[in-house]
Amino acid sequence: MGNLSGNAYALTVLSPIKPGIIADEQIAYADKVRSILQGWNGLPNSPMTAVPQTYLCRYFVLDNVYTESQPGGSAPDTLNDWLPVVPDWLRRAAMPAHDQLKSRYLVFSANVYVGPSGDIAPYLRGMWQAIRKEVESIWQYCYGFDEVKDADGFAAYIQRCALPASLFFVGSNDEPLPEQLKALYIKQQFARFAVDNQGLPTATLRQNFQAFMKQIAPHELATPTWEPGKYRLP
Repeated sequence: MGNLSGNAYALTVLSPIKPGIIADEQIAYADKVRSILQGWNGLPNSPMTAVPQTYLCRYFVLDNVYTESQPGGSAPDTLNDWLPVVPDWLRRAAMPAHDQLKSRYLVFSANVYVGPSGDIAPYLRGMWQAIRKEVESIWQYCYGFDEVKDADGFAAYIQRCALPASLFFVGSNDEPLPEQLKALYIKQQFARFAVDNQGLPTATLRQNFQAFMKQIAPHELATPTWEPGKYRLP
């Protein structure tokens, strides 16, 4: 299966952030990236809603890898705390070495629709074309991004930073995003219609339903439809 599941593609990108500091702000590059991403939370919608065929996505800054403290919480571990048959130094010596990242990373994880081709490059080119300003604002602090000049360069760069993935968000019906948004719109509007028309006479209900079907235009994908990024009815 790999990165593909039907028409969906699981994209996981780790771009190493340079260890520089912005002199006039006295802030590390990684912290600047984090600040920009946090600023997106204050917008009416994420910039990613402008990127076609995005099922869902997430950004964050990875500072380091973390491990659980020892011992664990299982019954044998608890018993071992009270009855230290195995010396503590021996237990610790058996533990793997603690890994440390050489860089802090900008992590971009997304599930997107790529269609039967299975090619992620068109999506990435569309992302560049839709939100180039926002892309440059965060990736400019990463190694190698200074070589990116256009949509093709961005697609190639992201694919170099991508990792194999096999976990998918279970919420996609494998259809293009416009069809899914339309389905979500109809679902929400029908629920509202059902609530608003409880107990009406049959003739009135039939008349209202005909008007409802005309209003939602089920065969028109473009409009009316659910807006990308929207999470509740007005």
